[in-house]
Amino acid sequence: MSADRSFRFRFRVRYGECDAQSVVFNARYADYVDISVNEYIRTLFGDYQNLLDQDLDIQVVSLAMNYRAPARFDDVLEARVKAGRIGNTSFTVHLEFYRYGDGQLVAEADITYVLIRPSEMAKTAIPASLREILEAGAPGVLLSHAGE
Repeated sequence: MSADRSFRFRFRVRYGECDAQSVVFNARYADYVDISVNEYIRTLFGDYQNLLDQDLDIQVVSLAMNYRAPARFDDVLEARVKAGRIGNTSFTVHLEFYRYGDGQLVAEADITYVLIRPSEMAKTAIPASLREILEAGAPGVLLSHAGE
């Protein structure tokens, strides 16, 4: 995935996220997906409350991870994020995690969400306005929490 076509989010690996082999523990990548997608959603839609105010919310229905190389304490990782398939009531977000500095691909993930109406706790069709925003994405946007 080309960095210039993706939303990019940088963060630093913390000591407590590493396992006995001194690499990021595999389960932590679900956290990394979550924080990266949260920043992506915030960039696309503004405050998350904006969705809730429309009686809309998203729920995870699938998360697939592939690990490519180790990440270690104090590495800065760059998540490159963009929408994948956008269906009637669900959409997939594709993420690639690169080690900042050497560009090594560390992991990839696809996470699928279903759009729901919280008032009904039932899935609902993705409105055209949200679909347009998801399709456009946030190419070229970079947020960093890494302090690099």
